[in-house]
Amino acid sequence: MHVEIVGDVQGVGFRWFVREQARTLHVGGWVRNREDGAVEVAARGEAGALEALRAAVQSGPLGAHVVAVRDLPAIDETELSETFAIAR
Repeated sequence: MHVEIVGDVQGVGFRWFVREQARTLHVGGWVRNREDGAVEVAARGEAGALEALRAAVQSGPLGAHVVAVRDLPAIDETELSETFAIAR
């Protein structure tokens, strides 16, 4: 899964929220803020876990307002860590 989340998603604990959701679901990869105000997520794991993570980012944490979750070009899963982290 490689997506960008658009809306009021920076400065509201969104990256921390995504990291905790991913770790709970045993998903690897990363989350980072982008300069354009979006948040980007690259994740690897079982299909059901990735679907659950996508559903979680569509809602986000309290204080966030997600306008859209857009698919980005796929990233080779071998480039993604097995543990999920916040990238800077």
